[in-house]
Amino acid sequence: MATLGDIAVSGALNLLGAFIFLLAFAILRIQPFNDRVYFPKWYLKGLRSSASHSGAFVRRIVNLDFRSYTRFLNWMPEALKMPEPELIDHAGLDSAVYLRIYLMGLKIFVPIAFLAWAILVPVNYTNDTLETAQQVSNVTASDIDKLSISNVPLKSQRFWAHIVMAYAFTFWTCYVLLKEYEKVASMRLQFLSSEGRRPDQFTVLVRNVPPDPDESVSELVEHFFLVNHPHHYLIHQVVCNANKLASLVKKKKSKQNWLDYYQLKYDRNQSQRPLKKTGFLGLWGEKVDAIDHHISEIKKLSEEIEEERKKVLKDPKSIMPAAFVSFKTRWGAAVCAQTQQSRNPTLWLTEWAPEPRDVYWENLAIPYMSLSVRRLIIGVAFFFLTFFFMIPIASVQALASIEGIEKKAPFLKPIIEIKFIKSVIQGFLPGIALKLFLIFLPTILMIMSKFEGFLSISSLERRSATRYYIFLIINVFLGSILAGAAFEQLNSFINQSANEIPKTIGVAVPLKATFFITYIMVDGWAGIAGEVLMLKPLILYHLKNFFLVKTEKDREEAMDPGSLGFNTGEPRIQLYFLLGLVYATVTPVLLPFIIIFFAFAYVVFRHQIINVYNQEYESGAAFWPDVHGRVITALVISQLALLGLMSTKEAAQSAPFLIALPVLTIWFHRFCNGRHKSAFVKYPLQEAMMKDTLERARDPNFNLKAYLQDAYIHPVFKGGDGDEDDDLSKKLETESVLVPTKRQSRKNTPAPSKISGASSPSLFEVVKNGDP
Repeated sequence: MATLGDIAVSGALNLLGAFIFLLAFAILRIQPFNDRVYFPKWYLKGLRSSASHSGAFVRRIVNLDFRSYTRFLNWMPEALKMPEPELIDHAGLDSAVYLRIYLMGLKIFVPIAFLAWAILVPVNYTNDTLETAQQVSNVTASDIDKLSISNVPLKSQRFWAHIVMAYAFTFWTCYVLLKEYEKVASMRLQFLSSEGRRPDQFTVLVRNVPPDPDESVSELVEHFFLVNHPHHYLIHQVVCNANKLASLVKKKKSKQNWLDYYQLKYDRNQSQRPLKKTGFLGLWGEKVDAIDHHISEIKKLSEEIEEERKKVLKDPKSIMPAAFVSFKTRWGAAVCAQTQQSRNPTLWLTEWAPEPRDVYWENLAIPYMSLSVRRLIIGVAFFFLTFFFMIPIASVQALASIEGIEKKAPFLKPIIEIKFIKSVIQGFLPGIALKLFLIFLPTILMIMSKFEGFLSISSLERRSATRYYIFLIINVFLGSILAGAAFEQLNSFINQSANEIPKTIGVAVPLKATFFITYIMVDGWAGIAGEVLMLKPLILYHLKNFFLVKTEKDREEAMDPGSLGFNTGEPRIQLYFLLGLVYATVTPVLLPFIIIFFAFAYVVFRHQIINVYNQEYESGAAFWPDVHGRVITALVISQLALLGLMSTKEAAQSAPFLIALPVLTIWFHRFCNGRHKSAFVKYPLQEAMMKDTLERARDPNFNLKAYLQDAYIHPVFKGGDGDEDDDLSKKLETESVLVPTKRQSRKNTPAPSKISGASSPSLFEVVKNGDP
């Protein structure tokens, strides 16, 4: 068990690591040749020019202004200067609201820490329960345990202090959550009403279009919306399965990059033509001329791409039963997106279209009816992934301890017993081991989310974040605090009643406080400092810049900083909320470490959002209900853990008071969602009408059809050459002109179709009545 000395050693190591990272960042960021790595957002916006294109050669590479090296922390106040409205204009609402999660952590935990240290720490410390137990029963206890609830004797009246503080912490957390929910909902509505014109404001995604033997998907969609939305329908673009074509284009781009690399290599040394092996990864096989080989491969791929383009153009099977339908007004799009289109609720399913850069095009080719099966498969796979991941985590955690190392490698015992080495192992190694095991998990979860068939990058990230959070609760929190191997844990849970589970967790929570303190320092201090250093993007940029970059466009692609990474960052933040709320009443000594994390991470990510990250999409903070729900989940878990712990302390009179807390918290969550969640899933018709009216008054002659007609064409068809692309555009884009339907049943009668189930008037009646 780690002592205060071990924690001090771990803290010193992590602070040293964080200082080294920050110092390296301070030096690297002011070098002209790294300018595009640490300030790419300004380059992509066209507001910054390269510092390495002017001046003497040395000054283009190295910063010779030695005074700038003395101000190595000036980036921190600079990151805090930009006000929130300007930050929203600069980086988007998603990024600004993401930062509010860190601020919310500070708002919650700073007052809680003040109360806990002022009241609970003295209540816990002024007992001698653990000292007596050490003398009588030879119980092992650290100095940190004496500051926790473990030091309060059984049946003590002092537990009332913990109960009162649990209520105070719950009410304060709920108050902050309510205010933040109200604020973010207001920010979202204001953002939607003030943002400029975007294609997704006018566009709805229609799925599960019913098949019809007389009409193509394009004709069927046009007919349906001309009949059912005659005054507002404008244009539509059917969805095509271009996944194979996109794969070929991507493969060709990769080959082109290698050709550029070998061509630059040959230009630098023309005495010998570059060679490569044709086998797997170039490790074996026949040696050939690398330049000629890649020219030949690119030529073959170009031919395959042309064939696939023609196939997409001519084969009806490449057209999916889905379409992006655009309307003349936002009001018309809102009505369509938020209403049922057919008497059959499984047909003509409509939802708001993601903005074009948010669309995950590969999943549009997945048949709608297979989505339920896919999600069932992934649900089962996630269950087994979560459970079986306990085994390596438990094994590594066991080895990353004094007892585990001595058991597996007894010859190391003399070295391990050295005081400093022992402190490093107990205070540093477990946190590092756990963090290393979680490196590849986000990638696995994102692959699982893609298999489920979500249609936008934002929804993929939100689903992946949800699963990551569940995984962290089960494996990192529960898996770390409960003793024994994974199967033993499962057996104990199966063989005990449900009301015994909180007791098991409650007893184990105080014992693992030191482990989570070390984890917070490794992940939340040194890890965040490593985030700002951006070592991986730095290396990749210079490799690409040296081997591949020929044009300014190539340089922009090489410095692409990526996005914020909601699917990995937000669940990690939520783990700190969980740890803080659980340990606030149990071991308050953990709270200052969490406050340092929230404050440091807020400054670092504010800097990154302003200067580095270029968000892939803008969802208008649609993720906030998930953030709110996860903090509520952490609050309920903390209440149940305290309830279980109190039951082991024989404080039976406290049970009725603590049972009320989760009930009140869940009621509060339902209240908040009922009051504010609709702002994140629906678009008010009043707002839509106001925005349409103002826009018509300001720009009455704007050609909306021309603005929307290319917005939702698959990216592989944009910017292409040749007649095939023009023909494809004509096939996928359809104007809202009245074309009589080919179906005989719809020419002269309003009778419903046997296949679509719609009972709309015929086009003949629409024309006769003079509807546009």
